[in-house]
Amino acid sequence: MSLRPLLLGHRGVRARGLRRLAASLPQENSLAAFEYALAHGCDGFEFDVRHTRDGRNVLWHDPECCGKEIATTDYSDLADQAGNQLACLEDVLAEFGHRAYLDIELKVSGGEESIVAALRVRRPRRAFIVSSFLPEVLLCLRLLDANLPLGFLCDRGESMAAWRALPIGVLLPQEGLVTQSLVAEAHGRSLQIMTWTVNDSRRILELAGWGIDGLISDSPQLLYQTFHSD
Repeated sequence: MSLRPLLLGHRGVRARGLRRLAASLPQENSLAAFEYALAHGCDGFEFDVRHTRDGRNVLWHDPECCGKEIATTDYSDLADQAGNQLACLEDVLAEFGHRAYLDIELKVSGGEESIVAALRVRRPRRAFIVSSFLPEVLLCLRLLDANLPLGFLCDRGESMAAWRALPIGVLLPQEGLVTQSLVAEAHGRSLQIMTWTVNDSRRILELAGWGIDGLISDSPQLLYQTFHSD
């Protein structure tokens, strides 16, 4: 096998993919979840960013948090189910930018300038990407910063064609869309290819054998143990 792919925790760690451990796991998209991913063998993690009404870049996957729409709520009024204030992008950059690979996924458009500004103030020392399902977000980011490493996420076959025309360095298709020929094509275009969400050790090894550059899983332990089974 070639070099081991990059191993990334999905939202740090995700209880939905680890039901037996759910009660003991930290909240996904939290600083504790990111510490968990690193402590259990990952090189870094993927996380989701949304924008609040007052312009903060908060970490949360869904449009609503505990019944409040993030886009129309001020940061100070947002908390998770346990009453903890949501983490922000700036928190992640300060705490992990020097020791983890960061996949910063932008869920919505409209906050690109604040993302670029945050990265200019505290650019990660390790490798990172800013990724999105939205081509318009990636195009806007490229105009704001020509050197920003970008990744395109896709989970449907009809969206796959768009990646070839986008200014990206990383292609991130859902794992069911990944074929050996797609890996070869991405590499032939001088792109990296990473995939999500891979929660099966046999599939992890198959993808690694094809030369995948990065694997994102709900389970940091599964990723690490698959490559360290001896």
